[in-house]
Amino acid sequence: MSSILVAVVLLALGVIAEAQQLKKIPRIGYLSATDPSADSARSEAIRLALRERGYIEGQNIAIEYRSAEGKFDRAPVLLAELVRLKVDIIVVARGTPVVRAAKNLTKTIPIVMVGSGLDPVGAGLVDSLARPGGNVTGMTNLDRELGGKRLELLKEAVPKVARVAVLYDPATPIVSDLKEILSVAARALKLTIQTWEVPAAKHFDEVFGAISKWGPDGLFVPFRPPLMRANEKRIVSFALKSRLPSMYSRKEAADAGGLMSYGADVADSYRRVAYFVDRILKGAKPADLPVEQPMKFEFVINLKTAKQIAITIPPDVLARATKIIR
Repeated sequence: MSSILVAVVLLALGVIAEAQQLKKIPRIGYLSATDPSADSARSEAIRLALRERGYIEGQNIAIEYRSAEGKFDRAPVLLAELVRLKVDIIVVARGTPVVRAAKNLTKTIPIVMVGSGLDPVGAGLVDSLARPGGNVTGMTNLDRELGGKRLELLKEAVPKVARVAVLYDPATPIVSDLKEILSVAARALKLTIQTWEVPAAKHFDEVFGAISKWGPDGLFVPFRPPLMRANEKRIVSFALKSRLPSMYSRKEAADAGGLMSYGADVADSYRRVAYFVDRILKGAKPADLPVEQPMKFEFVINLKTAKQIAITIPPDVLARATKIIR
């Protein structure tokens, strides 16, 4: 009898061990609107934040990475792949059109958005920030709302600025909203703004020439889509040669030689994705998880550039900077 009992126990242990091996590991689909190299720091921030919550990639969680590489028309195909893989959650990084495409493809898989500049309520992605109501939740980075604040900081840093050239990619989804916001802010600040669209890299020289003829005393680049990011050094170089104080939406531009940047702390927003993933995997519904807005912002001033274009930044403005490049 004892040998039979031992055999039964061993069999039971074997069944338990096999069941543990077959236990489903949560699978996250991660779709970035940009190219992998540009997105690496952000996806790494998510991985590290997940690890802090006990989720280790390759051990107790799997992540399927996909990249649209700046081509929004590729998003539906890549999203369809993730849906076919039956991922547990889809994380959409950077791009409201991509979030919308994901929502159109699935009403059941939870979607966590991050880096989306549009008002998700106005875009129809959620019912409200407090009660999203569907299968979408996550972070919004307020790029649209921050347009006026950036103009204000540029004026405070360089009070003599009166005419500002606004450089943008017309393919950016929130351009029409931004123009309205900037017009209102410019009137309040007694600024004259002129928008200049750059539809492709080959048009930069032509646009730079037109801007120079218009004669601005400030340059504002409100977004950092793939076109602007790929030509950032070119834009910064134009501003320096033209001795134009410049404002950007991301710190990378100030690091590259732009005068200033102001925007949400992107890394902090991406780390917050782990919170949403954790809550959903533990049973929370996206419909009940409030969409969050940034809590941390970065205001970067490049004093090397200020010196190069003969600008003196007022002490009270410098005191508000989160980073000063000397």
